[in-house]
Amino acid sequence: MTLDRAVLLFAGLVNLLGIVLAHFVHPAWMWLSVFVSANLMQSAVTGFCPAAILFKRLGVNPGPAFR
Repeated sequence: MTLDRAVLLFAGLVNLLGIVLAHFVHPAWMWLSVFVSANLMQSAVTGFCPAAILFKRLGVNPGPAFR
C-alpha cells in the first residue's frame, strides 16, 4: 500500500467514524467529519498533510502525491 492510499483510507475511515458516532452517540461528533474534510481540502491546496507525515515515519512507501 502506498502512502497516498493509506492517507485516503485513514481519512475515509475517520470521516465515516465521525458520521456513525454523530448518529448513534451525539450530534457533536459531526465536528470530527468537518475537521477531516477541512484537512483534506487544506492538504489539496497546500500539499501539507499531517497524516502523510505520520505514515511516512511509520515506513509506508511514498506514492505519486506525497513525496
